[in-house]
Amino acid sequence: MIDPFGRSISYLRVSVTDRCDFRCVYCMAEDMTFLPKADLLSLEELDRLCSAFVRMGVRKLRLTGGEPLVRRGIMTLIDGLGRHLKTGALDELTLTTNGSQLEKYADGLAAAGVKRINVSLDTLDSDKFTELTRWGKLDKVMAGLKAAKAAGLQVKINAVALRGVNDMEFDDLIAWCGDEGFDLVFIEVMPMGEIGEEARIDQYLPLSMARSQIQRKWTLEETDYKTGGPARYYTVAETGRRLGFITPLTHNFCESCNRVRLTCTGTLYMCLGQNDAADLRAPLRASESDALLEDAIRGAIARKPKGHDFIIDRRHAPAAVPRHMSVTGG
Repeated sequence: MIDPFGRSISYLRVSVTDRCDFRCVYCMAEDMTFLPKADLLSLEELDRLCSAFVRMGVRKLRLTGGEPLVRRGIMTLIDGLGRHLKTGALDELTLTTNGSQLEKYADGLAAAGVKRINVSLDTLDSDKFTELTRWGKLDKVMAGLKAAKAAGLQVKINAVALRGVNDMEFDDLIAWCGDEGFDLVFIEVMPMGEIGEEARIDQYLPLSMARSQIQRKWTLEETDYKTGGPARYYTVAETGRRLGFITPLTHNFCESCNRVRLTCTGTLYMCLGQNDAADLRAPLRASESDALLEDAIRGAIARKPKGHDFIIDRRHAPAAVPRHMSVTGG
């Protein structure tokens, strides 16, 4: 699949649910209204959709949410999609999780063919963690990370850089990831969805500033390492681990975008930061054949925009994109 700008679309991110057992302050409001469960695609429908994309050239699948591991029966989907790894049609099946359910599912993920996972973790301070996630418990996530290591899963920690909240912990996070054998990626706050009283302009920390701060203590060596996602990686000389930066605002990565995002209701977003979308649920359910579905996918890819329009400043107080990240998929 080639978009209008010559980019090969080989990476599908699939939100299997908009629900989450956390309420992170930069992601969603505490009093969230989630989609009616009747609106969600069944696990069988999600498998059929993902398989169509694999057949059309997608080589990497990432399951997201919300929190993907709170979806009832999720291992049925993950086990099923693992068959594409066995045939060689798919290079990688992975997921992004908050870690709360990893202690339960780590062994099953490894058995299904998942090799590595991303775990969202913004602080190592237990009280601050509960404050940031509103409902989360750090010890539960740490137990999940221990289980992931025991299962042989490679772990990458995703930390959203928050001004005045965790910017004083960057050195601790780098050192801890070095000790644990984890890679680490810092991410800029993205202006998606209303989050209540929190103001993103107050949360926002440009990662150019964060990198300058980090380089006072750590030696960052250039590397050409890529995972298929938008992070730019360095190697931390003192730990030997990789450190990445995802900068949708200070330096967007749209020129090399190879991704599209599918929601749990069958809506395909060709760009995280744009509202144009394609309904894949209707053609999916219209016929047992995938011909209509494949036509709809091709039509959507033909509309993929050049890039996003994310802006954070006082003049753009409302969210740049009204839907929450948990709807589109993290």
